[in-house]
Amino acid sequence: MVSFTDNAIKILKESVDSDDLLRISVVGGGCSGFMYDMEVEDHPADNDIVLELDEINICMDPQSSFMLSDTTVDYESTIAQSGFKFLNKQATKSCGCGKSFSCG
Repeated sequence: MVSFTDNAIKILKESVDSDDLLRISVVGGGCSGFMYDMEVEDHPADNDIVLELDEINICMDPQSSFMLSDTTVDYESTIAQSGFKFLNKQATKSCGCGKSFSCG
């Protein structure tokens, strides 16, 4: 299952209301084939996997859950940029900007 660093959880708690759902998904696109996506939603879809992580409700569709099964989400803030970083052990290739990836 996907995991989050303490820093990522801290930022999420500041950004997402406790009654909202954070949807994490893998969508087609980018130069390497797939991209990560995060959105706030009101309700899960019927087939979503829903979990609670330190008072944050997270939902994922089954396909995204499979592709994120060995992923750690971190939050980085540097002088050049800040944002969530996905460290996916299943990714076999990633683009230069780090926004897209491919698997096996």
